[in-house]
Amino acid sequence: MKQKDHSWLSSGQEISPSRYSALLFFQEATGISFHDITLLDIALTHSSSVNENSSNRQDNERLEFLGDSVLSLCISHILYENLPDKNEGELAHMKNVLVSETSLASIAMSLNIGEFLVLGKGEEMSGGRMKPAILADATEALLGAYYLDMGIIPTKEFISRLFKSKLEELRKTPSKDFKSIIQEYAQKLGIEIPSYLVIKIEGPEHARHFFVSCVIDGETFGPLEGMSKKEAEQRVAQHIFEVLHNRNAETARLLDLVAGGSSEADKDI
Repeated sequence: MKQKDHSWLSSGQEISPSRYSALLFFQEATGISFHDITLLDIALTHSSSVNENSSNRQDNERLEFLGDSVLSLCISHILYENLPDKNEGELAHMKNVLVSETSLASIAMSLNIGEFLVLGKGEEMSGGRMKPAILADATEALLGAYYLDMGIIPTKEFISRLFKSKLEELRKTPSKDFKSIIQEYAQKLGIEIPSYLVIKIEGPEHARHFFVSCVIDGETFGPLEGMSKKEAEQRVAQHIFEVLHNRNAETARLLDLVAGGSSEADKDI
């Protein structure tokens, strides 16, 4: 859809003519188009620039929050549609790899998002345009903005296009189970390997329910339930992966490298 003249004055946020032209160029380069271009401007505005400026401009943190959930839903749907042979654990692992900071930062670089970011002077001086965390957050903000502007179906189609090559790469890579990932993670950190313990067994013999906990580096996770000891152990391992993945970016990056079978994990210890 053709943009109307002076649309940079919509939504109560002013955009200079030069910024407006840059945003139009970004849309053309990425193959997307916003009805409200100020949403795109906000998505590419880092908080550092707002903190240093007394204007009423908005930063991208709220859009990042929304985009995180939109991305999670769309990636889950795409995986469910395209990989009918994968079980829950395999799908969860693949989703975690796809939505990781490393993955999102590489998507941002493919879109050249860094060039269009509005940063504060301090962040600009410290190389903010190339920082993985800033790039990943901006990617999520972009998806949140596109969802608000265009709705879920166009956003899912855009995400499918962005992640097509990554999904194909994952398809070719044998998936590691979560128990193996957590054990290898512990080995690379030089901590005691995970210890699994059956806490209790419930139900009749033909329909047993196993409750398993796991201790890793002095921390206990679970118990979680499964229809077999193996299933319960995998559920606990998946829970550990998700908890540790959300703790900090460095841990998440190492887990993703281990899960992907990358030798780079050895270099970062």
